[in-house]
This record gives sequence, C-alpha cells and structure tokens, in this order.
Amino acid sequence: MEKFWLASYPAGVPAEIDPNQCQSLVQMIDEAFSRYADRNAYVCMGKTMRYDELDRLSRTMGAWLQGLGLSRGARVAIMMPNVLQYPVAIAAILRAGYTVVNVNPLYTARELEHQLKDSGAEAIFVLENFACTLQKVVARTQIKHIVVASMGEMLGLLKGAIVNLVVRHVKKLVPAWSLPGAITFNRALQEGAARQLQAVTTTPDDVAFLQYTGGTTGVAKGAVLTHRNLVANVLQAEEWLDPALKSGTPPEQLVFVCALPLYHIFALTVCNMLGTRKGALNLLIPNPRDIPGFVKELARYKVNTFPAVNTLYNALLNNAEFARLDFSGYRCCVGGGMAVQKSVADRWKKLTGCPIIEGYGLSETSPIASANPCTITDYTGTIGLPLPSTEIVILDDDGHPVALGQPGEIAIRGPQVMQGYWQRPDETAKVMTDDGFFKTGDIGIMDERGYTKIVDRKKDMILVSGFNVYPNEIEGVVAQHPGVLECACVGVPDEHTGEAVKLFVVRKDKSLTAEQLLAYCKEQFTGYKKPKTIEFRDELPKTNVGKILRRELRDEKKPQPEKTAA
Repeated sequence: MEKFWLASYPAGVPAEIDPNQCQSLVQMIDEAFSRYADRNAYVCMGKTMRYDELDRLSRTMGAWLQGLGLSRGARVAIMMPNVLQYPVAIAAILRAGYTVVNVNPLYTARELEHQLKDSGAEAIFVLENFACTLQKVVARTQIKHIVVASMGEMLGLLKGAIVNLVVRHVKKLVPAWSLPGAITFNRALQEGAARQLQAVTTTPDDVAFLQYTGGTTGVAKGAVLTHRNLVANVLQAEEWLDPALKSGTPPEQLVFVCALPLYHIFALTVCNMLGTRKGALNLLIPNPRDIPGFVKELARYKVNTFPAVNTLYNALLNNAEFARLDFSGYRCCVGGGMAVQKSVADRWKKLTGCPIIEGYGLSETSPIASANPCTITDYTGTIGLPLPSTEIVILDDDGHPVALGQPGEIAIRGPQVMQGYWQRPDETAKVMTDDGFFKTGDIGIMDERGYTKIVDRKKDMILVSGFNVYPNEIEGVVAQHPGVLECACVGVPDEHTGEAVKLFVVRKDKSLTAEQLLAYCKEQFTGYKKPKTIEFRDELPKTNVGKILRRELRDEKKPQPEKTAA
C-alpha cells in the first residue's frame, strides 16, 4: 500500500527500521549492559543500581531459574510494582531462555487464577504485599516455584530493614500469607551464585512476553509477543523519539520517569527496553498515586523523558509543588494508554514548556503503532502518524478500506504486531485479517497527511435516536470546564431515544452544580449529544495504569443519586 504519510515525517526519521539488527532482546540488553556498565540503570526510593550490577544480578537469577529444570520457553510470572527486583527478574527470565508473564499485582484472586492457569506459568516472582492473593489460588495453578520479594530487601541493610518495618508493621501493607516452599528473592540470588548461567540461543521468533490485555472488553487474553516484536518496537520508538532526545546539548545520561507500572506494555517498552538501549537512568516510582511523594522524587532528578497517561499528567498539574519543579531538562513527554485531553495537554505545555506527544498502541502491538512527531509544538488532537515499518488502514464493517476522512476501524500491520492470542486461535481469527492487519476495535479517521484521529471504541459508541455519540468527544469538552477534574461518559437505556448520555464527574470545584454543567453542555453540544443525566463522584474507577473504566460505570447495578436534565 502507498505510505503517503511518509511525506509528513520529520527530517531524519527513516521510513523503515531493520528488526534483524538485533537477534533478540537478550542480545540488545547484553550489549547495553556492557556498553553502559559504569552508569546507573535504575533508582528506586533513593537506592541506585548500576548496569553492571543489573548484569550480574540478572545472570545470577537466570542461573537459579535454569537450575529449576524448567523447559525452554517455560512461562515465568512477575507480580510486582516498580521496585528494583522487577528489571532484574525481567532480564533474568529472558537471558535464561524463558517467557515473561507480567501480572498486575492488584489483581483479585479470580483474575490472578485465570492468568496463571491460562499462561501455564510454572514459577512466579511476587512482592510479599500480594502473596496472600497468590496463596488463595496457587494450588489450582501450575506454579511450582515461588520467589517472594520485599520492598526493602534491595535497598541496603539499614534502609531496607526500616522500609520493611514501616511497610509491614506501621502501614500494615503486608497481609498475613503462607506459601510453603517459597524462598526470598535474596535467597534465590544466593543459590544462583553457585551456578553459571548457561548461554541460550534465542531466535527472533521465540516468545519473549505473554502480555495480557486489560480485560476491559472481556476475558483477559495473552498477546504473544516475540523477541522480534519487541526489538522492532524499541527500534521504532528510538527512531521516532531521537529528534527530541538528541536535541540541544546532550545530557551526560538521559533520565526516564518510570511511573507507569512495568507490567504494562507502555512502560515495559518505552522505559525498561528503550531506556536500557539508550543507557538511561530509569526513575522507578512504586506508587504514582501518591502524588506528593511522587513530586518529591521528581524534584531530585533532571528529567528528560516522561511517558504517562492523561490522568497522571492531570493529577500532577493539580499539585502545587509540581509547578515549582525545574522542567528545563524535559525533552519528550509521551502520552498513551488513553486519549490525552486538550485541556490537560495545553496546561502541561504552558507549565513545562514541553508538549505531550500523543501516541497510540495496544498490548497486541508491543505497543506503539502511531505517534505524533516529537517535533510538534502543540496538541494536535490526533494519534499522529504510523511509525516506521508500520501501516495503518481504516476499514469498514466488511473489512474494506474507507475513503480518507471517513470513520472506520483502525487496523495495523508491522513487525511489532503480535503473533496472536495465547492458545486462542478463535480469538486471533477475529482480529487478524488474511493479509496480516490487526483490527484494533477502535474507530478512527485518517486525514490526507496520514494523521489519524480516534473517534472511539466500537463498543463505547452511544446510539441516541439513530445518531452516533462518541464518549471521547463529550469527555474532552467537559474536561475543559474549569470546575471539572475528571469525567467519564457512558450510554444508558432510554425508553424514548434507545440510549441516552450519562456523565460521571469528579469536581475540582465542589460548588459546581449539575445545572451549571448542563448549561455548559447545552452551549457545547447539539441536542442528541447533551448528557441527559449527571452524577457527581469522589473518584472514577480506573485500571492500575490510570485508564478510566467506562465499562464498570456502565455495568453498575446499584442506582446512584443523579441529576436529570430538564
């Protein structure tokens, strides 16, 4: 197909990347560990870990894993927040020849059991804070080997002891648990030190990650991501972001903020993998919801790259201390995971001087498929252009490309697209076309320059008296009201119009009334788009990455007090 969008590429960004320049992620990280051995790789709670230390520890842990007798390609799960053990575990699993299964540590027992059973994971690294969840289900899974980490064990003897004391006994964040046969992370390292990591020949087609979808559209499925998929996306992201990262006087070392959880594909690729390739220092934030604590950490470093979701950017903008930070090092702020709202993007640019580069992708695309050029100066309201070696088409319901400017389903083809869903050929067949495009389920419009604007998810669309209403549009406008902190919009049954628009709002200004907001909406929207009801909430349900769960709001059975429009 004609890649007409290449004419919109910034100078110096190539049309294609060569994923074969690295045989595997193992080769990529081995080279980085050697090249940047004397640099700090990660910092968490004030404790730094150098690249040579990460090299040594991951070799040791990889040797321990090999000593378990797991077969090549065996699945090993990680169930931790952003702590120093996480990058060690990722590198160890990959270097030992196994497959990483990232697990959300806030999963319920039911969700955890499904993912462990579905993946067939045989070993797991888990932070002790969440061991009680594992205890409830482990007997019904294939897990045979358990490594339990603690918040403090890699922070040094004194600081580690204090942190563990506070976490366990003061804040009481570690519920009682019992997992017979489990060993500590440090004990596994001690046992691994007596062994030698055996070199494994990893091919581009070997499975590197089973990356489970969030489950917001049904049962969570494991996207099969090979070493080639991840290598390709790291190289694509590098070429795309380099015009910003290499601009001006280069810093001695790039500093990445890793506030999004490493079990999420966005942080995994952009922070862990790309950060390693660039020899960057990754600032690990275990709990980004603690905004005051997060801001204190940011104040200690000259940040260059800040990937985040809209809700996190918004939360920081509403913190007075954040506004006092030094933003002079900011070169690249990448927004993903959900739509970046214009009100947030404009305020961020005004405060930091650095625009949010909105990108787009999914677990199934490793994740980045498109992004705005990092040379933009202002919010575009689009997800940008297809990355190098990536094709995007907009399809109608019959799978045929639509005319430019017409809405349809976004479909993606490129070396970063998954091999399919783990052991789900039926589900894979639903989303993959015969010519290799992945159908995203998102509705978008591509313009004559190649920029795509997401209209919405197929299933989130609201049908009011035969007219399509797209929640992203409603939310984006309502979020610009000065009294609104956050909002979400869903369709609810209506006897007259089939469906009606319901708006959930978290107020920034507690004096804001439903009448005032309805009057604002009347000014902004044509009749069928106006919310029929408004409900104020103290908070909105979100995934741990910060994406608002419209489905949860839509599926609520319990009636809530609400304000009906006149």
